[in-house]
Amino acid sequence: MSLNLSLKNISRIKGATLSLLGLVVSFIFLFPYVTMLSTALKPKSAITDIPPSYLPKSYNWNNFIKVFQELPFGMYIRSTVIIAVATMVIGLVVAIPAGYYVARNHFRLRTPFLLLVLITQMFSPTTLLIGIYREMGVMHLINTYLGLILINVSFNLAFSVWILSSFFKTIPVEIEEAAAIDGASRLQTFRKISLPLAVPGIVTTAIFTFIAAWNEYVVAYTLASSPSKQPFSVGLSLLTGYYEVKWNYLFAGSLIAIIPIIILFISIEKYLVSGLTAGSVK
Repeated sequence: MSLNLSLKNISRIKGATLSLLGLVVSFIFLFPYVTMLSTALKPKSAITDIPPSYLPKSYNWNNFIKVFQELPFGMYIRSTVIIAVATMVIGLVVAIPAGYYVARNHFRLRTPFLLLVLITQMFSPTTLLIGIYREMGVMHLINTYLGLILINVSFNLAFSVWILSSFFKTIPVEIEEAAAIDGASRLQTFRKISLPLAVPGIVTTAIFTFIAAWNEYVVAYTLASSPSKQPFSVGLSLLTGYYEVKWNYLFAGSLIAIIPIIILFISIEKYLVSGLTAGSVK
């Protein structure tokens, strides 16, 4: 009896310790966002106070409204949504069949191909800017949504193929063989069997592609010169001037811009967890 009680106490202490550790880690990750919110709520005169105060002495919620007056913020968000959604959709349309083919066909040079796909993710977009700009200029796609979408798709396609091929590998091939025995064609098997089972992996790929396109800055800053084509990442940079940085509006705009990402994560969290663990168990 005493042994059972001691084991229960140890289990409770371990659970409490892990919970406390989780709260500490969560606070560390949330601290930058709390700082952003605190600064976004300060009036302009309070940001440069000496000594500085972490919490605002008066809460100025109007900063979240005035940021739309400082910048055409609604236009920037609209452009960002168009670019991110189109990148996600086109990327999935291309990556899903490519990932399925790589997972189901053991062709020659398959491993070098996957390594090449992975290596392409190691190149920084900054090193490719000159070539990208010249190529987009030849195709007359500078300062267009299509140019930004194609670049974002190309940057994220390798990662998408890698993730989806790993997930399709976890789907037993025997299920597809059973469907084939029942008379289903290869396309029917893929559409009715493999694709529904791969939903967690597809959702995981979609969210990472969407976030990458949502946050992209360097290429958009280079290719989009018109405010009507610039995403919010470029628009927010205009709040940083040579002589003044409008921190309260900058942080208010940044917090507004991350709200769609938070909502997206909450809505697909159950798919995201299973998608991230795809291929971890053999």
